[in-house]
Amino acid sequence: MDAGIRIEIDMSDITKVNALVTRLTDFDASQLISEMVQIGATQTKARVSAGGPGPDGEAWPPNLEGTPILYRSGDNLYGQIKSTASGLTGEWGCAWPLSHVHQYGATIVPKNADYLAFSIGGKRVHAKKVTIPPRPFVGVSTENAQELHQFATDFLKKVFG
Repeated sequence: MDAGIRIEIDMSDITKVNALVTRLTDFDASQLISEMVQIGATQTKARVSAGGPGPDGEAWPPNLEGTPILYRSGDNLYGQIKSTASGLTGEWGCAWPLSHVHQYGATIVPKNADYLAFSIGGKRVHAKKVTIPPRPFVGVSTENAQELHQFATDFLKKVFG
């Protein structure tokens, strides 16, 4: 009985791999990045207009006025939620200078007086300090991550088949 070795090479598979590698090498991810950060900004706006919860799923503490938290007219925080992308980098967040107060919380104390004076629900209030609890609004929730993952998967399937 003869024992032998047979080697067979199918070049059609190498041609397919070559074509895929070429497409990967030529792939420009800038459109994918740009669209993903736009989705992130839209998700953040939806979170703010809905009154939470934060990206971690935690409900936001209510405010003293009983109004929608972080959203009144949309002119400040909501209206300044933006995204930007350039090449392979992108980001979204809030350009409003006081947005960090809501994201991380803050304690406000008077600088040049004995107390703070402000109105809540039309009533004049005086306080030695005001503590604003954190109400994180920028971030990616589990649901947001799933939406972004699905978008990226669908996008890449269109590009690479």
